[in-house]
Amino acid sequence: MNLAAAITPDLVAGHGLRPAEFDSIVQALGRDPTLVELGIYSVMWSEHCAYKHSRPLLRTLPTRGERVVVGPGENAGVIDIGGGLCVAFKMESHNHPSAVEPYQGAATGVGGILRDIFTMGARPIALLDNLRFGEPDAPHMRHLIEGVVEGIAGYGNCVGVPTVGGDIMFDPGHAGNILVNVMCVGLVRTEHIRRGQAHGPGNAVLYFGSPTGRDGIHGATFASGELSEEALERRSAVQVGDPFMGKRILECTLELIERGLVVGIQDMGAAGLTCSTCEMAGRAGTGIEIDLDRVPQRAPAMSAYEILLSESQERMLAVCEQTRLAEVLEVCERWECGGVVIGQVTGSGRVEVHHRGEVVASIPANHLTHGAPVYHPPEAAPAAPEEFDLPPVLPGEDFKTALLALLASPTIASKRWAYRRYDHMVQIATVLRPGDADAAVLRLPGPGEPRFLAVTSGGNHRLVARDPRAGAALAVLEAARNLVCTGAQPLAITNCLNFGSPERPEVFGQLRRAIEGIAGACRALDIPVTGGNVSLYNESGGVAIPPTPIIGMVGLIEREEHITRPGWREPGDVIYVLGDPAAGLGGSELAKYLVGGDLPGVTPRGPLPPIAIDREVALLDAVRSAILAGLIRSAHDVSDGGLAVTLAECCLLSRGGHGAWIHETPDGDLALTLFGELPPRVVVSVRPADARAFEALISARGVACAEIGLVGLPGLRCADQAAISHSEMQQAHETPPWESLR
Repeated sequence: MNLAAAITPDLVAGHGLRPAEFDSIVQALGRDPTLVELGIYSVMWSEHCAYKHSRPLLRTLPTRGERVVVGPGENAGVIDIGGGLCVAFKMESHNHPSAVEPYQGAATGVGGILRDIFTMGARPIALLDNLRFGEPDAPHMRHLIEGVVEGIAGYGNCVGVPTVGGDIMFDPGHAGNILVNVMCVGLVRTEHIRRGQAHGPGNAVLYFGSPTGRDGIHGATFASGELSEEALERRSAVQVGDPFMGKRILECTLELIERGLVVGIQDMGAAGLTCSTCEMAGRAGTGIEIDLDRVPQRAPAMSAYEILLSESQERMLAVCEQTRLAEVLEVCERWECGGVVIGQVTGSGRVEVHHRGEVVASIPANHLTHGAPVYHPPEAAPAAPEEFDLPPVLPGEDFKTALLALLASPTIASKRWAYRRYDHMVQIATVLRPGDADAAVLRLPGPGEPRFLAVTSGGNHRLVARDPRAGAALAVLEAARNLVCTGAQPLAITNCLNFGSPERPEVFGQLRRAIEGIAGACRALDIPVTGGNVSLYNESGGVAIPPTPIIGMVGLIEREEHITRPGWREPGDVIYVLGDPAAGLGGSELAKYLVGGDLPGVTPRGPLPPIAIDREVALLDAVRSAILAGLIRSAHDVSDGGLAVTLAECCLLSRGGHGAWIHETPDGDLALTLFGELPPRVVVSVRPADARAFEALISARGVACAEIGLVGLPGLRCADQAAISHSEMQQAHETPPWESLR
């Protein structure tokens, strides 16, 4: 690349900058930018880094709470869970890179979110991944699925952080754009929390980790555009991970922080060295001066442009006092991370870059980080998906056929074929593992009676496609149900908002309504949003993905006896359904199954029923209160596949192999009763001796409660429908997408 090239309109457009944005740059600099400066602005003002279309919407989310220690704007959110211990957690996307190079895209997504957590001073204790693919038999999809799963396992297993949860869903609407969202959770003592800020003019700016190469150049810009055929060829924009170096910089970073040797620290993630220097200076209101000749490089004759925009993995930038520099370098050397001083903090408020004896960039840090334009594009109400009439589901064998088909459907079927590749027991803190329960549960360190952290992540794009506001609120409520059904108190959420181009009025309308739904549900639950990620331009060939907000949530279990599982416990236990009766088949897996589900973005059958959030909050309170009172033996929320699938899963997850005899179902249409997914409900089992006390507690909270059957012999017998054996359900549910994965 000719670094002395004239800055032409075509060159500006090629960097993803609009004419008005270029004018703002010229005004801030008082001159035309150099090519290096143009590259810096192009990544810092990319949608991926600057959130140009979503910032005003994100400000409407509730972000404060009595437990919030660090909110949005830092590398990760942090909440206080008592006893001097805090939880740091965040979710990120790596969608475009995973579509181009699935193994490395997913692996570096894991590496990046790990660095966001340990940069805060927290030791990562858990990973969760949420994956969205096209139908398994779609062209090229098997390659993507296997590559992504292996990439997650390859990085997480090597670093030694368990992958404990998440979900995998399949839909034709994701055939052109797969989604790879990864959440990480870590623990940190309050006094060890660090921020990505460059305080103290005169302090040293230190680089440690892997040398800089040419991989990942313009990765942030790549992630901020449509996934076109041309983009799919841009493998140079995909980073290459090294989990063994990742483990070394994890331990090196935590030692530096725990010994109080760094003032501020940040990883070089999206936009690489550019982003870390600019953001650390911008947050602190200071400046940074660096010399690129000192930056370790693994490729020959790299230009300033390449060094600054490279997104080579496993690199960190730290600020430390000059008097502690020798100690810092000793720690880096011992962990074989190669610490090098590349510059210093200044009071100029500018990011100044030197290379080969010349100043190649000098930009106001605040303009880079806070001066990015904000857009308010036109919006339109999302178009109603096409409707279909459903064929009737009749009694008898049709019930059995439908249930077994749903249990075997790729979205509902067991994901053992994926999570068996993940090490979910490393660190020996995992109590409830993937597939065991509605949420993962991990034992917390500390003296005295043990406490436990519950974590979950997910979201149903089928419901959001029907109604973005209600569907996004339901994603928050389902995450809360998942935690409550394990006995946890929900504390806070992170999110990853995956949408198409915000420049399409209908997509921006989806985004606005989804954020409104998340905000409303969080306020009703009185839980904050501590951070997250927005991934836009997820579309190809002019077709956007279904709107897919993913919600990650953490909760706390104070006593071991409150940990609750979904599987039946003992024969004779009474089975109840809590919550209002099913009110529609809109967006359900049954509807998708009956019409074939072969149309992208189509979620058949009617609008979603109205969501009464106050009633959902009452349901959560009732379930948790009954668990704390020792009245509930098992709990499982009703979601994908409806009541019938939930009952089948409770049978399959029973440690004793127990089944269920459902002697009656609520009045109404059988398909709706057994397969409707909304409004949300919870299935619980209760000892016969506790039934009266349980019913009184639930009734006192104004929650509908229906006794529907008993725990009994293996299998599922539902009223007058055909009985289904345990082996039939297990065979259907354990079916992987391909025979070779068995």
